[in-house]
This record gives sequence, structure tokens and C-alpha cells, in this order.
Amino acid sequence: MVADLLIAKNPDTGSSLPYLIRVPLGERGLVLKTRDTWPRTSKLYCHRADGWPPDAEIVDRVPVRSCSRRGPAIDLVLDRARENRSQIVLTRARGREMIFWQSPRTAKQARPNVALPTRRAAGQVLEILVDSREKYPYTFTHQQATTQRRALPAGDYAVELDGVVAAAVERKSLADLAASLTSGKLTYALADLAALPRAALVVEDRYSALFKLEHVSPGVVADALAEAQARFPAVPVVFTETRPLAQEWTYRFLGAALRELRAHAAPAAADIFAPQDDAAAVGPVVARVTAARKRPADGETAAARAWARAQGYVVADRGRIPAEVLRAYRAR
Repeated sequence: MVADLLIAKNPDTGSSLPYLIRVPLGERGLVLKTRDTWPRTSKLYCHRADGWPPDAEIVDRVPVRSCSRRGPAIDLVLDRARENRSQIVLTRARGREMIFWQSPRTAKQARPNVALPTRRAAGQVLEILVDSREKYPYTFTHQQATTQRRALPAGDYAVELDGVVAAAVERKSLADLAASLTSGKLTYALADLAALPRAALVVEDRYSALFKLEHVSPGVVADALAEAQARFPAVPVVFTETRPLAQEWTYRFLGAALRELRAHAAPAAADIFAPQDDAAAVGPVVARVTAARKRPADGETAAARAWARAQGYVVADRGRIPAEVLRAYRAR
């Protein structure tokens, strides 16, 4: 069994991970490709290597004080004064293995030491609509809110005003943001969000993390993000460091948006649902709101319910059909 942590140069010069590490775990040890020799400024993405090369070019050899696995994490303690504690986390995302190497310093950066408040958002208990296509949605268990799964016309989380979606938030991880920016998919998502009275996009990471992306040019992603924000100024893009903070921001934004729309509500639907008070957009928005509020004609309810189920919407067997589902059915 290997008694040291071995760090060597990756003989595969075409790899974006220039180093190999061999962790003394098990008989043969765990061999990983990684980007650096230690997780100093951020956690390091790792990938399993086929094996330890017999002619490896060693760049560092550090005695190991202890190495043990506890569930999905491997705790590694080195026998040196500084940079001696780290953890290798093995997890799965989107059906494939993901491995990260982190130190206490980088783990603290990833989990800011803040206590989230329990204060109600804008003094109200929210009913938040969660898009039924979200695989791992926010639960809002820490916040004073209830959730309901439903297919949303835009965004991943939303609130209603008078039976119509009034505000929505689109959630993105950093990897998802980069992929949707480079593919152009984010443009369509932002266009749908811009049609709502209030909307935003929240990113579960720091803006600085854009410039640490490995499989895409950071400059290309940063430019695409700036162009998208300039094209859709009514939909702010907010970076929140972590997933819990993104959930908290989403909760606060939806509560504030709902209170603001209620406070400025007028008898005319145009005053309530004009996106960002843009008078040019009042006509189409009022038409959608009026269509959503129009009562179904005889026989339309059953047809709309059948159509909604075929499209993946969640509707009850009896009772009122959600306004946005009815609107989508009439606009099909």
C-alpha cells in the first residue's frame, strides 16, 4: 500500500488536467487527473485515470498521516505543517460520476458562513409554483412558503396574481448557464421571461467562476452573457454564490415582485400587467390576461383538460383549469 500522496505530471499532453495524484486508498490507491497540485483557491475537478504510469514524472511526494473514506467523501490528512487537510468528494450528476478535491478553505468559500433569515418575504406566506420539468427543484423548506408543481410558460419558479403568472425566476447552475449561452437556448428563455410583468435569472455561483471554466472560452461566455443582458434589460441576471443563497434570493424576489404589483394594481389590467411599465407592451399583455380570465365555453373545459395532459401539464380531474394552461390551450 502506498504510504504517500504522489503528485506527477499527466503524460497525456492533450488533457486539460495536467496532473495526476495517487491517493493511498485501498491496495492500488486511487489515481485521479486534476488541474493543480492542491486546492488552494477553489475546489478542483478530478477525473479517474486508467492507472499510475510506471515512468511517472513525480513533482511532489507528501507523507500521509491518515486517509479514510466516509460515505461519498475521502478525508486526506498529510504529514506537513501547512496545506495538510483536504477532502475528495465523489458524487454523481446527470448520470455520470463527478469528483472534486477541496480543502477547508475552498469548502468555506463554497459555503458562506451566513445564517439565512426566517422573516417572511414582503410580509406574506408565498405560494410558489414550481415548474414540473425541474428535476431537483428548490423546496423552500427554510422559507415561509408552500409549493405547487405545474408546467410553467416561463421560468422555473413563479407566483400568480389573480390567477395569472405575474413573476418568475429562471434558475441556472454555472455549467447550465455556459451551455445555454453558447448554444443560444438562453435567448429564447429570456424572451419568454421578458414577456412577464416581473422576471429574473439567478445563477448558483459567483460571476468570477465564469473565468475558471475549462471546456469553453471564458471570454466567449462573458461576452454572450453581457449581450443577453443588454438585449433583455428587464430580466436581471443575479449571481448568488451557492444554491441555498439562490433559493433564498428567489424567494425574496418573488415576494417583493408580488407585493409591488399588488401595490400598483389598478382596475385596468393594463396597469397591473404592463412589463416594466412599458406602455408599448400593454396591448399584447392585456390581451393575454383577458384571454386567461375568460370563462371556458361549453365543451371547452374537457377539450382543454385533455390537451393539457397530452402536453405534460398537471391538471386535476375536476375543477378549474389553471389560467396559464387555458391560455396556452387557446393560443396553440
